[in-house]
Amino acid sequence: MHRRSFLHRSAAGALAVSLPVRAGAPAPRLRTALVGCGWWGGNILGEAVASGACEVVGLCDVDTRQLAATRAKLAGTTADRPREYKDYRELLAREKPEIVIVATPDHWHALPTIAAVKAGAHVYVEKPIGHTIAEGRAMLNAARAAGRVVQVGTHRRASPHTIVARDFIRSGKVGKIGMVRCFVNSAGSGPEKPAPTQPVPPELDWDAWCGPAPLRPYSPSIHPRGFRQYLDYANGTLGDWGIHWFDQLIWITDARWPRKVFGTGGRPIKGPPVLTATEQTSDAPDHQVVTYEFDGLTVTWESRLFAGHNVEKGENAGCHFYGTNGIFHLGWRGGWTFYPAKAGEPVLHEDARLNAPDGQNIRELWADFLDAIRTGRRPISDLEEGHLASNCSLLGVIAMKLGRSLVWDGEKETFVNDPEANRLLRRAYRAGWEHPA
Repeated sequence: MHRRSFLHRSAAGALAVSLPVRAGAPAPRLRTALVGCGWWGGNILGEAVASGACEVVGLCDVDTRQLAATRAKLAGTTADRPREYKDYRELLAREKPEIVIVATPDHWHALPTIAAVKAGAHVYVEKPIGHTIAEGRAMLNAARAAGRVVQVGTHRRASPHTIVARDFIRSGKVGKIGMVRCFVNSAGSGPEKPAPTQPVPPELDWDAWCGPAPLRPYSPSIHPRGFRQYLDYANGTLGDWGIHWFDQLIWITDARWPRKVFGTGGRPIKGPPVLTATEQTSDAPDHQVVTYEFDGLTVTWESRLFAGHNVEKGENAGCHFYGTNGIFHLGWRGGWTFYPAKAGEPVLHEDARLNAPDGQNIRELWADFLDAIRTGRRPISDLEEGHLASNCSLLGVIAMKLGRSLVWDGEKETFVNDPEANRLLRRAYRAGWEHPA
């Protein structure tokens, strides 16, 4: 049996209450620029154009193929003719945008965001907010000092079924929650075959793409879209997917940070990472398990890139909230399902309401972003919340690297009596780039 009377209110109605939107488009339109013109950046820019509130004045990417694809996509949706740039600093100086979308690979989130807020722009930045905890803290400090609105692209907060799920859980219907399991498990194959190093395409400035991160030999397995499994540029599945589920955990339970973290993982299926002058593989783990001790709550993370079969009945991603009244699965494309503990009570379900392409709710999150700019309030996916969620992922990565339990002081954002772990809160930038204070 699906749905009860309390669920008959539409998820769209719940969203309208949670995300107030100004009637009509503001005039004049807000000068908007995109830094990072790949697949996902195009999705965000599309919703900015569709809002009617934004004038696209600049596009920035170090790969002219990405610029060309974005320009072609824009031509069918707007009369705006933005200038194109390779350097975001030149874009900021010349175009003076009021909104900047940062949709670069993870290692390039911090510097453009900080430069944009210092230049007076509001920012929509993709998750996770930074490659390290120190980057995230520098971003948050800069945004607060500049008084700018920064929305993080954790669009699941704006998903209608997630909003209903939050109300359901916070109402007490799941009972007292003692444990939450966050997970994403995907199908995969056996050992990873090294990809041969290739000449850098003439359209791509590879040195600029690597930027403050290490300069590896070029491989199309890294760019475009493959960077998430390379730890120089991202933090694997935990950094990519984990922030979504940790963000929902924080939003629903009001948890802020864990007190202790232990993580493990490796590459028994993909095999040892390879990096030579002639060939390379990815180096992120093919599976990872992390345990977090919050106040009064145990949280686990599980991911794997193999054995993603149907044993979990379609629930291969999301959060399981384990309460005294039952188990609540909050998922993505499959919506949410509540399995009551008491025999005979009906299973409850709410379908997801997602937008094309790619099953997202950027439209709703962008509407909230515009309203936050207009009213001066904090957005629903404020940078501070994104920082806390990103930190959960990054703490798990550090724990896996060290292979031992860590004690975390969330107020001070430091490990307790652990200089070795504290050295991993940041990393040195490559020569020519300065790490933000």
